[in-house]
Amino acid sequence: MSPRRGNPNWGRPMPLAPAIATEFEVTVKRLRLMPDMYKSSQELKRWCEFNRNRVYVPEWLLAEWGIKVEISYGQDAV
Repeated sequence: MSPRRGNPNWGRPMPLAPAIATEFEVTVKRLRLMPDMYKSSQELKRWCEFNRNRVYVPEWLLAEWGIKVEISYGQDAV
């Protein structure tokens, strides 16, 4: 009998990729903060100010602290 050829998974849906935590979620976990503690954490605020243009930070938290994000950060001027 000859070996089967082709993709045995043809026509089957692709398996879902595992969910990965964001940098913000990793930082919150490292600081051992609960959602109601986010606004009062000075260390989280410093981290958000430093990383606001680089990684995801919840918009509601940026608005709460009055932190502005530079939309064109890291892009060349045209």
